[in-house]
Formats: sequence, C-alpha cells, structure tokens
Amino acid sequence: MLKSFTFALSGLVAAIKEERNLKIHLAAALLVTVLGFVFQLRLWEWAVISLTVFLVLVAELINTAIEKAVDLAVDGRLHPLAKTAKDVAAAAVLLAAVNAVIVGLIIFGSRIWVRMI
Repeated sequence: MLKSFTFALSGLVAAIKEERNLKIHLAAALLVTVLGFVFQLRLWEWAVISLTVFLVLVAELINTAIEKAVDLAVDGRLHPLAKTAKDVAAAAVLLAAVNAVIVGLIIFGSRIWVRMI
C-alpha cells in the first residue's frame, strides 16, 4: 500500500514539474484559499470550494495522463481518434474550470462587489 502512495505522489510531483496548466490551476487554488480566509467563508462554502478545486485538479491530472498515453501510443503519428481523445480530455478540464469560475462568482461575487462599492 505504501508503494501505491509513493507512485501516486511521484506522479503528482512529475505533473507539477512538467505541466504548465497544472501550475496555473494550483496558483488559482492558492488564490481561492487565501480569498476564502479573507472573506471568512462558512463551512459549507469551504466544502463547495474544496470540491470544486479538487475537481479541476483531478480533471487536469486525468487529461495529462490521457495525453501522455495517447502520445506514447501514436508515436508521433496523430491518428484522428487520438486527436479526439486528447481534445475530449481537454474539454473535461475546460468544463471543470468553467464550473470553478461559476462557483467562485457565486461564493465570492457578492462579497467582492460589496467591498468595491
């Protein structure tokens, strides 16, 4: 079991080192966490934010895994089905990110608006 955790951690570290978009999502997660403390989110809001942040991160990791596997399988010759697989995985990340923006607007929008006025 410890070996499984080691493999998972190794994969996470590799993805953080190699994937620009994962770094961007992690920076956004850090910003949202700081904003959560600034705006003193309620417990249920933290739960929604946590689920949303991890949904985006998990989608990005799955997208990365699919991209790497497809790239290995096609060996430089991008088959139309391989392109579709990569595009669909990227679309999943896009949907998760759009959801995150919507959740952020719902939870933080009114608080930010009040501070701006």
